Amino acid sequence: MVGLSTDHLKRRGIMLVLSSPSGAGKTSIAKAILARDGNIAPSVSVTTREQRPGETDGEDYHFISRDAFQNLVRQGQLLEYAEVFGNFYGTPRAPVDSALRDGRDLIFDIDWQGARQLTENARDDLVTVFILPPRAEDLERRLMTRAQDTADTIQRRMAKAPDELSHYPEYDYVVVNNDFETSVVQVMAILHAERQRRQRFVGLAQFIRGMQEQVRAKYPGGELM
Repeated sequence: MVGLSTDHLKRRGIMLVLSSPSGAGKTSIAKAILARDGNIAPSVSVTTREQRPGETDGEDYHFISRDAFQNLVRQGQLLEYAEVFGNFYGTPRAPVDSALRDGRDLIFDIDWQGARQLTENARDDLVTVFILPPRAEDLERRLMTRAQDTADTIQRRMAKAPDELSHYPEYDYVVVNNDFETSVVQVMAILHAERQRRQRFVGLAQFIRGMQEQVRAKYPGGELM
């Protein structure tokens, strides 16, 4: 029996969202996944915040003015957007739509506000993971260790953490980042499993019907008792 071609059996892409309080490790986990899995790419957000040392415009973020950001909002070109600590962040709609149609996966490093908007706008394509710290004091330690924020910013981030933590029930999965390597493996396992969900495959029903017809043509009258 000649096998059926799988050329027309395609998988729609996934939006893998990682959220956490500041300092819980979502950005480091996202970078590790990108380094290990060649089938997923970062979703590059637009932001009005200042560029940090070591960041590349167009790779880490698209750094734009507040006026340019508001124009994108008015034109409906953002899939989600939010204000975080006085700066605006958003996800351009067009590149995400294109990637998903082409079967390419994207990873998002965004807060609960952005994740909630994505859930409202594109739930079927979404997989959400909330990253938790093992202890409250780990948040402050990690924020201070990375040396990217002022003392005032760290204080504001810590003050906001209890509210951010309260949104964990809105996510599909929870990972406690007690050990970084273990956390990366756990998130990658979620990604691999979600890629195989039946509803992500485009043309699956047609592929199955073709297989059924091929078998019935060779073995007619095969109804089981």
